[in-house]
Amino acid sequence: MKSYDISNSNQEENTSYFILSHGGVAVHFQIDMGALIIRYWGPHVDIKEEDVVSQDEYPSFLFSKSIPYSDFDHRLHPGIMREHSRGWLGHPTIQGHRKNGCDWSTQFHVQTASLRQQDSQEGSSSESTSTDQHFHVHLYDDSTYLSLYMTYILNSFGVLKITYELVNNHPEQEEVYYLQNLIYWLPLPHHVTETLDFYGHWSKERIPQRHKQIPVGCWMRESWEGRPGHSYTIGTLAMTSGTTFAYGDVWSVALAYSGNSRYWIEKTYMGITSIGVEEILFPGEVILQSKQSYLAPPVLAVYSSQGLDGSAHVYHEYLRSLYKRRRPSIPYHRPMTLNLWEAIYFQHDPDRIRKIVDAAVEIGVERIVLDDGWFSSRRNDTSGLGDWMISEDVYPNHTLDHISQYIISKGIQFGLWFEGEMVNVDSNVFRQHPDWIMDEKGRIVTNTTSTKSTSVSWRHQYVLNLAHPDAFTYLLESISTIISRLGVSYIKWDHNRVLVNAGYRGRPTVRQQTLALYQLLGALRLRHPQLDIESCASGGARIDLGIFNYVDRFWTSDCNDALERQMIQRWTMQFIPPELLGFHFGNAPSHQTNRVLSLPFRAITALFGHAGLECDITQFTREDQEAITRWISYYKDKRFLLHSGTMVSTILVIL
Repeated sequence: MKSYDISNSNQEENTSYFILSHGGVAVHFQIDMGALIIRYWGPHVDIKEEDVVSQDEYPSFLFSKSIPYSDFDHRLHPGIMREHSRGWLGHPTIQGHRKNGCDWSTQFHVQTASLRQQDSQEGSSSESTSTDQHFHVHLYDDSTYLSLYMTYILNSFGVLKITYELVNNHPEQEEVYYLQNLIYWLPLPHHVTETLDFYGHWSKERIPQRHKQIPVGCWMRESWEGRPGHSYTIGTLAMTSGTTFAYGDVWSVALAYSGNSRYWIEKTYMGITSIGVEEILFPGEVILQSKQSYLAPPVLAVYSSQGLDGSAHVYHEYLRSLYKRRRPSIPYHRPMTLNLWEAIYFQHDPDRIRKIVDAAVEIGVERIVLDDGWFSSRRNDTSGLGDWMISEDVYPNHTLDHISQYIISKGIQFGLWFEGEMVNVDSNVFRQHPDWIMDEKGRIVTNTTSTKSTSVSWRHQYVLNLAHPDAFTYLLESISTIISRLGVSYIKWDHNRVLVNAGYRGRPTVRQQTLALYQLLGALRLRHPQLDIESCASGGARIDLGIFNYVDRFWTSDCNDALERQMIQRWTMQFIPPELLGFHFGNAPSHQTNRVLSLPFRAITALFGHAGLECDITQFTREDQEAITRWISYYKDKRFLLHSGTMVSTILVIL
């Protein structure tokens, strides 16, 4: 282990160097004048630690500059904190203050640093072991009494995982610290000239937008929805000119978080280029009392010299290893799934469902999911959401119990739809517990005919505040009871609206809601260890590397038009392994676009991920049912390859 301790050094005169190198990737650090500097992030290079500062070793990185007449008198190294007090004129790493605007200016100094090898707790399967490289740094600013603990972990896949924890160490209890933002920044070399991120909307997610030049200034991609959103980019990539799927250097960062986020590309007037990412914090969302801390969501950073496919491969292999370690008792091959939403919508007829089940058995379906409409007064999307009890209107005399047992008796898994975070005004939960609803200053108006209503409903629903302990307990107990009663082995967890006016007790609560969701999903999994969970948010509006730690599948898009799906699926796979993405065989004509596509085209489009069906198979001709049966058989035969192989893009996509 190599270490640095300011108490055993010459303080500001001491310089130390640390090199992380693993998985073909290297990250070089220097501690100079008390600042932590990242000198290099890219492919492994043979270099000694004492040579880290040599400009000749890094011809593509600018770490120092000549001094013109109109500039600072000495070369400055603002370091990773990018502080105004050290002469940085770009965007800083941290912004915040104490009461009356005091302590807004920081100057952090490294107190301790250590580099060690450590057996991996993640990033390798249960059948193998791996040693990761850990770099831990403690920075302290004695003027603001703030400590920042940084951890950099480089694993055998070449994935750099970074976490920050900010602590308010002020000795006086009343000296709170108001955090505005805390950004992860990483350097990019000069020859990075292009960027790639993604945007979209409902039923057309992950549209690529490639910028052929990085101009001077800041480029931001933000999500303010309280969820990632349909226009969420999952991650941001920076590339060398002309990078293709197979060739070119790619640097990328992805935030492991499901709340509000902001991605950055910054280029200063001196040509210094950086890539960054952060959690967006509303004013007052993080107020640190004395000795309290803020743990920022982790970020994953990936470098690849083998183009976009190479970058995707690194994410895929790393996430696969995490999933297998997290779920060692679950077979990794993905069961053929039939979701009944587009087959029946809200028209829940037990006899019709049984007929579909019988047809599903014949063609080889392995999991059947009953979607929205099975509970309470939920005959359409205006009523019943939040009342998690089986509807006696459509399933009297324990009919749903009989159906679930009928499905299970056929050797098929039974799944059920929930939207636990939401509630209709027309529901018992809303009427009995209005204090459970996420709201600020009483802006929700229950009289929907009022012309003075300023409340913002979405799909006739509002948000249930998971940070409210009683609401949290209600959801956990009611949903867990249904899972146990019906033998549910899979839940589709939906989220059909954005969070606006998201307050609780007068404070913004998006962050609390996100962390409470993680806690709720974790508690459900703890009670039901074999439960599979799908993340859905009006389709692909909650696909991120934070909720990945709690789910087994992502619903890629509400659009089942195979032609639209070709691009949606391809670009979602830039970060997520295909077997963790729901690829469904849809209707013709498509219920979203009214486009008519051939059965073979629809089938092949759904093959390469977690394949499934989203249609009433009893409406197919016998000939088509036989073709689907052969397709399902082929999927089962090849899924071990499909769910473990390397993705290679063989089509030309012009960006």
